[in-house]
Amino acid sequence: MSDYYRDTLSGRRLERVYAIAPPRVQQYLNAETDHAVSRIGPRDDVLELGCGYGRILPALSGKANRVFGIDTSFESLAYGRSRLARLPNCHLAQMNAVQLGFRDGSFDCTICIQNGISAFHVDALDVLRESVRVTRAGGYVLCSSYSDAFWEHRLEWFERQADAGLIGEIDFEKTRDGLIVCKDGFTATTVAESHFRALARELGLDTRLIEVDSSSIFCEIAVRERAIAPAHDEGMMP
Repeated sequence: MSDYYRDTLSGRRLERVYAIAPPRVQQYLNAETDHAVSRIGPRDDVLELGCGYGRILPALSGKANRVFGIDTSFESLAYGRSRLARLPNCHLAQMNAVQLGFRDGSFDCTICIQNGISAFHVDALDVLRESVRVTRAGGYVLCSSYSDAFWEHRLEWFERQADAGLIGEIDFEKTRDGLIVCKDGFTATTVAESHFRALARELGLDTRLIEVDSSSIFCEIAVRERAIAPAHDEGMMP
């Protein structure tokens, strides 16, 4: 499947996805952002994976020292730069989450929320491995996915997106148990608690899982000494 968020659902179309979210989904989105902000400090350099048009970057930049957002969509990043032009500590770059162009230990906190680890449609193990690699010892990696309790609200939101022509018609025969399938080939999956635990075990990482707002499962990884072999020898410093 092509990169849906690069080729179809980017820029202002992606912004529209969040604008039409029902009130309970808006609450979920705000709760995720608030939790992420609560885990960073004023001297921290923060990386967000899959930043899109920079939806949460203003909130992060208000707390952090510097914020970097990466995404594969040129259109989303171009729109994001226009939205964030007055925030000098926000920086955007076109980059893949499984091949980050940063040196080891470049950030105090690496964030991948709003089910990004699933929405990227890449190997979740590779996403975590790269996230840990670019995070300093003593820092944190924060990833989130949907709580099982949020399924009905999530499905309602996707139905609104389909009705607005932002995504394909939902195939209700195949949509169930945390998986949303659209007739145009788009799929939205979920990373369950057990999957997060299995990923952390495979990488030998210290992990804390918490449920936020009965809507998100956050996987928080405390980065210790370099326990994972780096994927790259060289990279660019933020």
